[in-house]
Amino acid sequence: MDRTERFYKIELLIRNRECVSFATLLEALEVSPATLKRDLQYLRERMDAPIEYDAQANGYRLVQAADSQGRGRTHELPGVWFSEKELHALLTMHQMLSGLDEDGILSRHLQPMFDKLSGMLGADEAEAKALTQRVKLISTAKRRVPSEFFETVGSAVVKRQRLRLHYRSRGAGSALKERLVSPQRLVHYRNTWYLDAWCHQSEGFRRFALDAMEAAELLPERARAVAIKQLEAELDQGYGIFAGAKTREAQLIFSAEAAQWVAREEWHPAQQSEWLADGRWRLRVPYVDATELLMDLLRHAGQVEVLGPAELRAAFAKRLRQAVQALA
Repeated sequence: MDRTERFYKIELLIRNRECVSFATLLEALEVSPATLKRDLQYLRERMDAPIEYDAQANGYRLVQAADSQGRGRTHELPGVWFSEKELHALLTMHQMLSGLDEDGILSRHLQPMFDKLSGMLGADEAEAKALTQRVKLISTAKRRVPSEFFETVGSAVVKRQRLRLHYRSRGAGSALKERLVSPQRLVHYRNTWYLDAWCHQSEGFRRFALDAMEAAELLPERARAVAIKQLEAELDQGYGIFAGAKTREAQLIFSAEAAQWVAREEWHPAQQSEWLADGRWRLRVPYVDATELLMDLLRHAGQVEVLGPAELRAAFAKRLRQAVQALA
């Protein structure tokens, strides 16, 4: 049995029999004396289990502690346990989260929980710090979001309340507009946070970049309820962050050299691909707006051929010509 099972069995045996000898525990757990001693020490020091050795009875018993009102308080092991591997995985996730959360918006709320996880692992402060230094998350072109907006938007998503936004759209003719929205979910994509919401002005789903918000106010009204499947059907069908339900299919062929890397990538959950006899790789991906797809294709300029649609092929050729002209 693993350590978690042993902890529960130790406490169960002592609770049911009131006093249990070291030999009885060894026989029940089928472990070495050194392992049992470590388990007992961990339960006392890390889990605050009131286990004491009774010399007269030659066994271990649970001592009932008193609460602040002087009443007897029964010790209970936590309802959720993690193995050592699971604890390591959770602490690694914490470090990854910290890499996405440089301003500490999320980490400051979660830190007490992760401190307790470090304690369950038996790691002191120096050991915990050394563990987190073994994971590094490198982000580029990150757009910073003011912490007050992130927390307001996050609260609206969790509490299912409406938001009033002052939002500045990008591109030609960008202007600051007020939007009344029903938040549905937060999306983290390519180092940028977005809010997927029902916009009451335009009466449709919209995706808002948090870094383009200039004000966010939590309103008391309940957010419009939307099924996740409906949200996904409206916003998740296209390529990248550009939303829309009506898609077209890009038909691409990558050179044998580029295919060594590209074939391992997922460009879209609904993509279709196949290897060609000469080592090239054919990829078909759905898209709504070509903007982001063109940016990714330009990374493979000279190594990818755009077969269609015709408008995508023309747009890609135009971008290549513009790049050449910029170098002239």
